[in-house]
Amino acid sequence: MRLVWQLLAVAAIAAAGSQAVAAVQDNDLLTLVLGLLTAVLSVAVYRWVVRRTEHRPVTEAARDGAVPGIVRGTLLGAALFGAVIGNIAFLGDYHVDGLGSLPGATGLVGFMAAAAATEELLFRGVLFRIIEERTGTWIALVLTGTLFGLSHLLNKDATLWGAIAIAIEAGGMLTAGYVATRSLWLPIGLHFGWNFAESGIFSTEVSGNGSTHGLLDSSMSGAKLITGGSFGPEGSLYSVLFGLLTTIAFMWLARRRGTVLPRRSRRTAETPAVATLPR
Repeated sequence: MRLVWQLLAVAAIAAAGSQAVAAVQDNDLLTLVLGLLTAVLSVAVYRWVVRRTEHRPVTEAARDGAVPGIVRGTLLGAALFGAVIGNIAFLGDYHVDGLGSLPGATGLVGFMAAAAATEELLFRGVLFRIIEERTGTWIALVLTGTLFGLSHLLNKDATLWGAIAIAIEAGGMLTAGYVATRSLWLPIGLHFGWNFAESGIFSTEVSGNGSTHGLLDSSMSGAKLITGGSFGPEGSLYSVLFGLLTTIAFMWLARRRGTVLPRRSRRTAETPAVATLPR
């Protein structure tokens, strides 16, 4: 039942925030404010419902380490997506036509902050964490990563390949970031940094949701496997490659830190459910 209550609580904030942001999408300042408010409220609700249903300190969303975790994740996410665009541009398939919109980029900060926080709380904070307790890390990573990819089939210009790419690059990478740190802050920052670079800086299509108007006025052309086509660069083979490499790096770090859990049937009584890491 705790899975249901936690999902309902966070999903309610996500739905309310999404409706509020959609209602003011033509006002960049209000989009920024409401998006950031949704992100903050979703974390507060997650902490509250987990404490009520699990009767424990919510260490994965502890206030200590929140700022450095989010900052590190944001910088890494922006750098990774920048590498994707750099490779696409090197092939001549990404073009900068001029400067874009600073107010538009400002609104996208709020929009992407809300999306990053609510999706990470739902998929990594609730689904992965609880499923992992029964199945172990690897099975839970595959299951929730696949579900994360399939959830993007609901987007306007979704494609099956796009959903598969998201499952591999993002479902794996974001989950592995959580496993390596046992904190939600890094994956929230990583998710935000990637999405904001994609939309607020390079102004490309985001997961089949249509084009965005960020700091650069840009256009893309070329083979779909390189550009991602109408789904956006997240459907590019470069995104899959960089996401997969980052997943491998995070899981290597997790193994060194002892934060990869075996299946429950193989877990001894002495094995801690979650290793405690310095924050």
